[in-house]
Amino acid sequence: MPVPPNDMSANHLPPPPEEQRDFVFTDRDFQRVRRMIHARAGIALAPAKRDMVYGRLSRRLRALGLEQFGTYLDMLESDPSGDEWQSFTNALTTNLTAFFREPHHFEHLHGQLQALAAAGGPVRLWSCAASTGEEPYSMAITACEAFGSMTPPVRILATDIDTQVLATAQRGVYPLERIANLDADTRRRYFQRGTGPNEGRCRVHPALQALVEFRPLNLLAPRYDVGGSFAAIFCRNVMIYFDKETQRGVLSRLVAHMDADSLLYTGHSENYLHAADLIQPCGRTLYRRTVRA
Repeated sequence: MPVPPNDMSANHLPPPPEEQRDFVFTDRDFQRVRRMIHARAGIALAPAKRDMVYGRLSRRLRALGLEQFGTYLDMLESDPSGDEWQSFTNALTTNLTAFFREPHHFEHLHGQLQALAAAGGPVRLWSCAASTGEEPYSMAITACEAFGSMTPPVRILATDIDTQVLATAQRGVYPLERIANLDADTRRRYFQRGTGPNEGRCRVHPALQALVEFRPLNLLAPRYDVGGSFAAIFCRNVMIYFDKETQRGVLSRLVAHMDADSLLYTGHSENYLHAADLIQPCGRTLYRRTVRA
């Protein structure tokens, strides 16, 4: 799932000083952007993100041949369903993820799936902030290991608001350094190493791709068109960028897709004491729906 970054990566160098910038970016412009991205994606941009916003959105002005931020923002607001909203959202979000990030979650998921294997029947999992795919593919690997099969009775829904990262996820092609920290057996069984023009890259095994369905979804949507309940929902390291009211709204919609035995896997920095009427902790960053929820 996209999150506002510190914007100091190699791909996002800090913008030049204001006197050297191509566009005037006023405090009014910045406040409009903050209101608009909060309304569209639920993200609460901190005041310190002003330079990041300029750096990201100035590229959209250049791409569209516009000279003023006000003109760009007016264009967005005049067409609430326009295609540029997706580019606006994509520009203001960045995805931080890795294979088997927070590994204790995948250890617990392995045990949960083994118990479900004994019970029989298909299993549905959901990665609702899938980013570039490392999380849902890690879930798929865990499912294969738990069931001892490359074709476990598991279906994984992987959603994100950012259509660009979903396209990357669906391709399933990554630089080799992204899997460098995985053990050799995992790399050999679940990834295909590129040769020739694909040297230095790898592709997830087609059997993993067959387990995952990628689909765009905005967590601020009034309802989630994702079918019934899931045995496990991964919603990690995204809710910290929402205010508490937005968090409650998202949680109320997530629990609608949880049974009594379903588990919600959350990020280590996320705290839901204000939502005890919806979910209750049952382990390290693990939650079940509250009985009356």
